[in-house]
Amino acid sequence: MKTDEGYSHALGNRQVQMIAIGGAIGVGLFLGAGGRLQAAGPALVLSYAAAGLAAFFVMRALGELVLYKPTSGSFVEYAADFVGPWAAFASGWMYWINWAFTGIAELTAISIYVSLWAPQFPRWLTALISLAFVLAVNLLSVRLFGELEFWFALLKVLAICAFLVTGLALVIFGFELGGSTAGAGNLLAHGGFFPNGFPMALMSLQSVIFAYSSIELVGIAAGETENPREVMPRAINGVIWRIVIFYVGSVLLLAMVLPWTAYGPGQSPFVTVFAALGIPWAAGAMNLIVITAALSSCNSGLYSTGRILRAMAQKGEAPAFAGQLSSRQVPYGGILITATVFVAGVVLYYYVPERAFNIATAIASLGVITTWGTLLYCQIRLRRAAEQGLLERPAFRMPGSPYTGWLTLAFLALVMLLMPFADADQRIAFFCIPLLVVAIAAGWRIVDPRRRRAGAPLG
Repeated sequence: MKTDEGYSHALGNRQVQMIAIGGAIGVGLFLGAGGRLQAAGPALVLSYAAAGLAAFFVMRALGELVLYKPTSGSFVEYAADFVGPWAAFASGWMYWINWAFTGIAELTAISIYVSLWAPQFPRWLTALISLAFVLAVNLLSVRLFGELEFWFALLKVLAICAFLVTGLALVIFGFELGGSTAGAGNLLAHGGFFPNGFPMALMSLQSVIFAYSSIELVGIAAGETENPREVMPRAINGVIWRIVIFYVGSVLLLAMVLPWTAYGPGQSPFVTVFAALGIPWAAGAMNLIVITAALSSCNSGLYSTGRILRAMAQKGEAPAFAGQLSSRQVPYGGILITATVFVAGVVLYYYVPERAFNIATAIASLGVITTWGTLLYCQIRLRRAAEQGLLERPAFRMPGSPYTGWLTLAFLALVMLLMPFADADQRIAFFCIPLLVVAIAAGWRIVDPRRRRAGAPLG
């Protein structure tokens, strides 16, 4: 059965629930947490908790919007409805920026993981092979994407659960590993809870926000979901406990199992822990799982951008090629456009392998902040319209609105303002903001007259 947008209802409850879980566990945790633990120390736990609270409110805002109007256009459609067509254009392209650079980061991460087993194999070639695989999956069918994402997400959940059980046992029984004793004492030893100062914990917020990116993917899946008004609330409500357990819990245990000085940016912190246990196969198994996690995120990036670009192309806001739909109801035009940028990322990795991951995640986080901000503001406008009697507000609502919405928006603004005071890679991203603003504004000046001449809807 096809939707009004031309897609098929190929995703069931089982797959949507796992897409939601998969979106909440990404390479930002599996790889990025190592480098940030080295930089911020145990205080990184507070950064994950603060960003996790913001992510919860973003998801509840998304839930209310999805229940109001389930659509694969997601926040692009909501921006058009509640702000205006220019906002839809800007948010759509910023979301694309997010996933284009997230995909580059994921491919970089896969190359780093594989190099643990094959250090002599060209990393850029590993990235290219990985891209070819996820591209083939996305082009074949939505059902194949959903099924693969289900198993990828299941592996990620099993890996995190295995670590949580192992880490908790190591801490409770005070095991010796890596020349130190696992326990809560590691949170205060080696320079204290803030070994590099409170400002470093603040500076880590950008990368932590990136770690939570893609949790909004479940909203895009709404347009291809059976019974979205029943499935979506359960999927979205589940995000909060996953944030607490998978993210905050994992980082807390990482900081207790080994001293924060044991971690670094060149290896997954979970692999570091299992390697310190002296069980080679366990470290290898965890490394395999984090590879699937990165593949999962890259897979999701192609899925989501394909649908967002198609929604924009149908309104003349993206190249017409992005609007092409295959006989399998796959938006192959948008998928191929994003894949082309992924290839450019492989070239970047070839020339600056040691910085490609951090540069990509920093630029991607700009798109994450824009996307989250759009969802929050649209929910605020939806609430205001409901109060004016212009529409009926769904029963599944954002708690504490509008105050929680405005506070979360202020938090996101703080994260962006801190970027130029962090490291060189974040400064590169921050100074890209004016370029992105100019590019999007110029694009809108070109697109808007065409929309008007074509009689495109203005909302």
